[in-house]
Amino acid sequence: METIVNRHQAEAWNGYEGRHWAAHQDRYDGVNSGFNDALLAAVRPGDRVLDVGCGNGQLTRLAAARAGTGHAVGVDLSAPMLDRARASAVDEGVANVEFVRGDVQVYPFPAAAFDVALSRFGVMFFADPVAAFGNVGRALRPGGRLAFVCLDDIRHGDLGRVLAALAGHLPPPGTDGTAVAEPLSLADPAAIRSVLTAAGYTGVDCAPVAASQLWGRDAADAAGFLADWGPLRHQLDRVDPATADRARAALTDALRAYEQPDAVRLRGTAWLVTAHRPG
Repeated sequence: METIVNRHQAEAWNGYEGRHWAAHQDRYDGVNSGFNDALLAAVRPGDRVLDVGCGNGQLTRLAAARAGTGHAVGVDLSAPMLDRARASAVDEGVANVEFVRGDVQVYPFPAAAFDVALSRFGVMFFADPVAAFGNVGRALRPGGRLAFVCLDDIRHGDLGRVLAALAGHLPPPGTDGTAVAEPLSLADPAAIRSVLTAAGYTGVDCAPVAASQLWGRDAADAAGFLADWGPLRHQLDRVDPATADRARAALTDALRAYEQPDAVRLRGTAWLVTAHRPG
């Protein structure tokens, strides 16, 4: 019997949000894959790898390939994204990989079963982050490694400047009573160190990283994709059609500054966090 304690996120990632990410796997990988190499540096040949909040599973499959004789397990709440991850593993011929649905906070991982745990923007949404990271820590062998990327202050990257163009058209996020803090829950290194220390990790390090993020073929294409992204779609749905059209036009105009001959690319920033399980 499945146990899910993070009901809010389970509903989102098994609803519109998860379906959109699964349907646009290549586009979301284009946004986030620039951070892969920083995470894969933590994987060694023969490693048993756990990918936390694996989503469509690109990082999991790459980690499995890097581990060679080892293997990788991806865990996520989203059934639509896990279906996509499994299909991609078959298409790519990656055999040493497995995908499981579960809530990381309470999932019964075998004790000391992994050498390294990774996550690409999948750890900011825990209902109880200390409990979740503690559960991951118990799944690591003594001396096992943790490496993840999480959002920093969104104003540090180009996306923050693009989204600022919407301020005059859309209501501020969170004014409808919905939770909006989760993606930025680990944006402060002090919060990261506090959570991981309480969860039993040592050697916590937070390093700034940046990557080029591919958002679309041109400004109009990138704006259309962004407007369908769950959080922004929710905001657009809160206003009348004419206001929503003006917001989309403002978004397109803001993205024109980032058009290159072949694509729209934004500079994304994040924290690369590493730590160890004692032992």
